[in-house]
Amino acid sequence: MAYFEFKNLKISGIAAGVPKNVVKSEDLKLSDDYDAAAFIETTGIRERRYSNDFTTSDLCCAAAEKLIADLGWDKSEIGILVFVSQNADYILPATACILQSRLGLSKECYAEDIALGCSGWVYGLSTICGLMSAGTVKKALLLAGDAKRRAEYELDTLMGFSGTATAIEFEEGAPGFKFHIGTDGDGYNAIIIPDGGARNMTTLHSFDLENVDGKMINRLTPRMEGMDVFSFAITVPPKSIKGLAQHYGFDYQDADYFVFHQGNVIMLNMIIKKLKVGAERMPLSLPYFGNTSSASIPITIATQLKGKIEHKHTKFIGCGFGVGLSWGTVAFETNEIVISDLVEL
Repeated sequence: MAYFEFKNLKISGIAAGVPKNVVKSEDLKLSDDYDAAAFIETTGIRERRYSNDFTTSDLCCAAAEKLIADLGWDKSEIGILVFVSQNADYILPATACILQSRLGLSKECYAEDIALGCSGWVYGLSTICGLMSAGTVKKALLLAGDAKRRAEYELDTLMGFSGTATAIEFEEGAPGFKFHIGTDGDGYNAIIIPDGGARNMTTLHSFDLENVDGKMINRLTPRMEGMDVFSFAITVPPKSIKGLAQHYGFDYQDADYFVFHQGNVIMLNMIIKKLKVGAERMPLSLPYFGNTSSASIPITIATQLKGKIEHKHTKFIGCGFGVGLSWGTVAFETNEIVISDLVEL
């Protein structure tokens, strides 16, 4: 089983960056029969941030600069940078290499991309913890988010743009992190972009529009088997959380907050019902930012818990789940954490 524990590490701070432009669900004109009230009730998304002016790396870079300044960190001491996104700047090179330069980090910095979606923040966090536990690096940055410039016909009503920065630091005696990580590759095609990779290379036909579940999209646009993903999302996360607690011998009910990937409000309510957790312990950024993919967990903490947790000891359970199909659960604690003001570009 993929359980991991890393001690003497902590999250020192979290920041998030978003476009200033707000897209309200009630203002969308998707079709003649679009019902804004029904959409908001079903998804939980009242508004989200969107702009074709920014890539994921732009938003992550802005969040990182703000967080580094708020922490008072010396950039030369940051030894690891991991960038997690479904939308890198280029196929090559890795966006993490570009961000190392844009942020002015040391050339001795370890820089790596992780091409994951909704589970990506937990995966990235576990990767950084493993690297820090095995070496001499004392400070690291996890940059996670998604922002994809879209063609006019791509009417995505769920995804919001966000880039986040999470600062991880070595501290002797810190409680550290406990992880459960899992993958079910049998469901790889439940969320997929069919063309553009080595398996199905881009051709002229990749741009042809086709009707998929009532939406006109091409083969370079993500598509999803909604019911398969929904079934996965309400089944696997509760089992993962319970399994993590059982494996390490703690009571998950002791957590102050349960922060999940923000995909759909009905799905989230079903998860906490299975866990027998009150809604007051499940903060939601979904109504304000939509589905922000790998940024979901950190942007939820940064925007919904700011002013509540900075100067108190807080226990968290975080769980991300989605494309792959993959999932990751993490138990961690914070104390005197820095939460930066939201960066709006």
